[in-house]
Amino acid sequence: MAVSKKWVSLSSLLLLLLFVAAVAKSRNFKLSELRSGEAEQLQSSNNSTMAARGKEVEALSEQEIDDPEKIVSMSPLHMPLFILVNMGSHCTYLKVTFFNDYTFQSSRSIQNSTERRKLGYFSCGTGNPIDDCWRCDPNWHRNRKRLADCGIGFGRNAIGGRDGRFYVVTDPGDDDPVNPRPGTLRHAVIQVEPLWIVFKRDMVIQLKQELIMNSFKTIDGRGVNVHIANGACITIQFITNVIIHGLHIHDCKPTGNALVRSSPSHFGWRTMADGDGVSIFGASHIWVDHNSLSNCADGLVDAVMGSNSITISNNYFTHHNEVMLLGHSDSYVRDKQMQVTIAYNHFGEGLIQRMPRCRHGYFHVVNNDYTHWEMYAIGGSANPTINSQGNRYLAPTDPFAKEVTKRVETAASQWKGWNWRSEGDLLLNGAYFTPSGAGASASYARASSLGAKSSSMVGTITSGAGVLSCRRGHQC
Repeated sequence: MAVSKKWVSLSSLLLLLLFVAAVAKSRNFKLSELRSGEAEQLQSSNNSTMAARGKEVEALSEQEIDDPEKIVSMSPLHMPLFILVNMGSHCTYLKVTFFNDYTFQSSRSIQNSTERRKLGYFSCGTGNPIDDCWRCDPNWHRNRKRLADCGIGFGRNAIGGRDGRFYVVTDPGDDDPVNPRPGTLRHAVIQVEPLWIVFKRDMVIQLKQELIMNSFKTIDGRGVNVHIANGACITIQFITNVIIHGLHIHDCKPTGNALVRSSPSHFGWRTMADGDGVSIFGASHIWVDHNSLSNCADGLVDAVMGSNSITISNNYFTHHNEVMLLGHSDSYVRDKQMQVTIAYNHFGEGLIQRMPRCRHGYFHVVNNDYTHWEMYAIGGSANPTINSQGNRYLAPTDPFAKEVTKRVETAASQWKGWNWRSEGDLLLNGAYFTPSGAGASASYARASSLGAKSSSMVGTITSGAGVLSCRRGHQC
């Protein structure tokens, strides 16, 4: 009897092994068949228009995932195409699709909530409300989109690609600005739908022509080392809701007199661009945060032609002449509605002037660290309102360059009525700020976008300015 039971057990085990082998064989056949079918679709798409390629991407991308890091770290040759996910009360399958080894795209319905999370939820006490909102979370790489809820200032409502899919840039090339390859940064930024754009690895991207972005995009360089350098740089023109975070942007060159694509369905002729690091042109709800910018042909960040609702924060600016222009010209009155917050930045070595240079509009300059300038720090013309609060201004040794402020090509009889004030600023090494205006409360109310911290905290608040060194599983 014992022998009989033993043989029954062995027979059951053998049948189980045969069943598992059959299932595995069947799955491998289906998997190869599915990959083959996708490869055929992609082969046919190589000869299609950019608009048709976009439709194919939509057709193949059925669900979105919230954590692109897991996908980036896995080899496409060993990645399961279907993953069973336990959702507590039910289970669901998650599909992942790769395109031409160049780009990973995915989609999944997400809760489209407009409620902003309370800043400081993960607070680790730096005093920087943006950083305290997300940097202290060791799982930041799994919660990347939390960044979109951490904005401050006039650009605080810029959500970028928060409500869209992740797009992983795997190809640093820019061979064809009219027909960019899938997987390139240019292919990502021109898409119509919202996208949160991340990078698979360190890369240097040398753009042949301006990177003309589309609305509702986030470029997120956290966790890798991404340089946009030695060519054209970023243009944000007549669009809305863009976040630029964690990029090295430097040595930008004038380009143009060429065709450039701006969406899957449109490309056009571009005249010569000035060579700005980030050019904001007739755009709104823009946030430029935690970038390192230097040595461009024109400005590092310029905002002109009616641009509005902008925050420039936590950046590290170095080695440049005309750093930042806000306002197109003295005669362009549409810039009277411009509101820009400049907060928690470090204006460092090798800078000369325009930090910023303002026209018209309302400008809140708050808790920045000015350690270098050669001519002046803050300048303007055409009656801008400048509200300087809680900054640290360290004047250069040159006795003729101690003044923080400069009214550009304007008689004193005119600028004495402009509303420029210094409130709680720390003025060092002989630095002085020349105020003006009657202190109209209504004017300064329009130039106030957040509460200023004490200038004694500026060193701590700006200690992480520029690109951060972020590692997965650790506080950033």
